[in-house]
Order: sequence, then C-alpha cells, then structure tokens
Amino acid sequence: MIRHVELGDSAFTRAKALKRLIDKGKILIGGNRRLKIYGKLSCGSGKRMKPDNRVFFTDEQEAKANDFRPCGHCLREAYQKWKALN
Repeated sequence: MIRHVELGDSAFTRAKALKRLIDKGKILIGGNRRLKIYGKLSCGSGKRMKPDNRVFFTDEQEAKANDFRPCGHCLREAYQKWKALN
C-alpha cells in the first residue's frame, strides 16, 4: 500500500511520482484509507477524496489483504458479491 502524501513534498512532485508508478504498472487500484474502500483510478468517487486519505495498490488482492472492500460505484459486481458475504 502506498499513501499518496508519501509520494513527495508538493502536489507537483506527488503527481509526477504517481504518473510514473501508473505508467510502470505498479499502481492499478486506488483506495480511501479512512473508509477502507478500493476502486478504479478513473472512479469519480475516488477522484474527490482528500489526498491525505488516498492510497494506492498494485492489484485487488493487495487491497483485499489490507481489509479494503470494493467501491459500490466503479466495481458494482465485486461490491454486490462482497455485500452478499458480509
């Protein structure tokens, strides 16, 4: 798990570091640290969260291993399965 605020000292350096990690395929999933929700990087809900709460994962397995649940907006099917089990 990579916290957004740990990617650099300024918004510019964080954005640059984040783009580099996405381009290399090291980040595929984003999440909200406080709500323990993960979803696609393109999800509108994820884009609105505060950088302090934003975390990134290599894949869904890493997010699940950290006890995060799927987003109900961008990962509707996975969320429905999660909800049925919990």
